[in-house]
Order: sequence, then C-alpha cells, then structure tokens
Amino acid sequence: MLLFWRKVMRLKKPSFKEEKLLWKKGIDYVIGIDEVGRGAFAGPIVAAGVIFKKGQKLKGLEYIRDSKQLTPTLRKKYTEIVKKNAFLWAIESVDIAYINKHGIGKANTAVFRKVIKNLFLQIGNNNRHFVLIDGFHKKYLPGGLKKQKGIIKGDQKSITIASASILAKVFRDSLMIKLHRDFPTYGFSKNKGYGTKHHRDAITRNGISQIHRTSFKLEKFI
Repeated sequence: MLLFWRKVMRLKKPSFKEEKLLWKKGIDYVIGIDEVGRGAFAGPIVAAGVIFKKGQKLKGLEYIRDSKQLTPTLRKKYTEIVKKNAFLWAIESVDIAYINKHGIGKANTAVFRKVIKNLFLQIGNNNRHFVLIDGFHKKYLPGGLKKQKGIIKGDQKSITIASASILAKVFRDSLMIKLHRDFPTYGFSKNKGYGTKHHRDAITRNGISQIHRTSFKLEKFI
C-alpha cells in the first residue's frame, strides 16, 4: 500500500491554478466538467460537473487525481470527498437511443448541456460562471465559447475537472455493473462497455445487444 501511495504522489498533480485566475477576475462559479464513456461500445455516456467555493483551499483535496489513474476503491473514496467539499455538483447521462440516433459527438455535447443546465438551476443563470472542460471547446453550450476553456489533459491539471472525472467514472461504472446482470455474456462488469478483446469476441459469438452502439458499426465483429 505504501508503494501505491508513493506512485499516486508521483502522478501529475492537478491544482487550482486555472480556478484561481478566474476567481481573481470576479468569476464566482467555476464549473469543471468531464465525460466518461465516449469511446465505449455499449452503454450511456455520462458527464459530471463540479463547482468548488470561491477561494477553496487544497486541504482535503490534495490526493485528487485524474480518475483513470486511480483504483476503483480510491475513486469511490474520493467521490465522497468531492461531494463533501464541493459547493455544488451534478451528474447526467445520455442514453443509447440518443447516441445511436445522433452520434457520439452530439451526445457528448448534449450530456454537457444537461450537466450545466442542472447546475444553473441551482446557482441561477448569471454571468458570473465559467466552464473548464477536459479536452476542447464544445459548441452550443450555455454562455458560448466566451464562457468556457478547453484544457488538454485537463483532468491532470485542474482539480475541479479531475473531481468531475471521478464522479462521472464512478457513476457510469456502477451503471455498467448493473447492466452486466441483464447482459452477462459481454462482461460489462469488467470492461464497462469498452472494446476489450473479450468484449469483441462476445460480440462475434452473440451479436450486438440493445444497449450496444449501432452508430459505431460494430457489425464488423459479427
């Protein structure tokens, strides 16, 4: 366990650097947002948004990291820490029907919009907000391009984005574990819907299920 913690501490450590710059400019609500499941073969896409209080201290959040760099046990632990320390948070999903009809790109934007609208219901739609996004700018978000910043590997740089990535990952993993009970042959409890060899082989043997993404052209595995 000691060796593991040493490894965690060597990982890229996110900070409040971006948030502090915005707070100094009078932004009261810095929304960190991230999605999980964009590249999966099956299941919904999930996004989370987190807002910390203006001037939030690092204490209690110093071990927050990109969700992909943490074990499932630590992600669950930090989910509770994030929820306890956050001013506000929200988790939303877009289902497989929407993904198959509109494509994953539009589904990604749609789930981000749902998260932001959820948070706006709690803070009110005012001009003192700004969105930090893991990756690139997203079109058609409330506030437009002037109210957001895309940060490459943002979940390794911003604690707010990293916190959102943890909430989204834990929530979606839980959904996929539940779906495994209905579709056990695909191994969703382990692969969470992603295209592992076991998952691809299961598609070859059994075809695609009603929760697979037909928009991904998975028929090539049949």
